[in-house]
Amino acid sequence: MDYIVSGLPLAPFAPLFGLDAAALAMHGARRVVADARPGYPCRVSLEDAAPGESLLLLNWRHLDGDTPYRSDGPIFVREAATASARFRNAIPGQQLSRLLSVRAYDGDGGMRDADVVEGGALEALVARFFADPAVAFLHVHNARRGCYACRIDRG
Repeated sequence: MDYIVSGLPLAPFAPLFGLDAAALAMHGARRVVADARPGYPCRVSLEDAAPGESLLLLNWRHLDGDTPYRSDGPIFVREAATASARFRNAIPGQQLSRLLSVRAYDGDGGMRDADVVEGGALEALVARFFADPAVAFLHVHNARRGCYACRIDRG
């Protein structure tokens, strides 16, 4: 099975890096400082921020389109992020240590299946979902807080 795990693109967030609190608020965002690791998962780099590192907390539409499943929610982005993460046939460490909610979508953004797994079982779930030829991509969320984590596509 060939698959690719991707973080969000950096470009939409980079113009917000370094803005003051008032300017961030105009974008519906705020700056937070990580005080523990894990706990502040960056959706671009797919790495948890180190204690003392600054991140932006903002809303992101992770499933766009004219479907009942259109969805957005809060995410963290490390201000030190320099590139979007991309893992081929490997699960990022950030996901391995969390309880995950995984949703399988068809090419039109309709949900085909969903399940909750511990991160160590994610790869087996990816294989199970992609065994259905109608599944085009997966969205992974942190199950406890419900935040979007990453996207998985066929390789």
